[in-house]
Amino acid sequence: MLDAQMKRGLIENCVLAALARGDSYGYQIVKDLDAVVSVTESTLYPILRRLEGAGALTVYSVEHNGRLRKFYHLTQTGRRQLESFASDWDELAAMYDFIREGLGYE
Repeated sequence: MLDAQMKRGLIENCVLAALARGDSYGYQIVKDLDAVVSVTESTLYPILRRLEGAGALTVYSVEHNGRLRKFYHLTQTGRRQLESFASDWDELAAMYDFIREGLGYE
């Protein structure tokens, strides 16, 4: 099981990656992430608020079936954060491989 702090960081970057594909709303983001990680809306919304506070995304509303739906848009700050994570991945993958080799996995 992943450490909670590590999982939170990974989920945060998965949310940014989902938004890099295009603007979206909460329920759709949950469905998009379901292919890689199970996230509930109660987990997602605090992440979205934190990312908004950090300037990684913006929020706007669109009327849908008579109700306002919040859409999230990736900002340049969010894109840079995602690119930084992706560039750090090689280092993380090397550490992962080192750990697995230490355990006798090949």
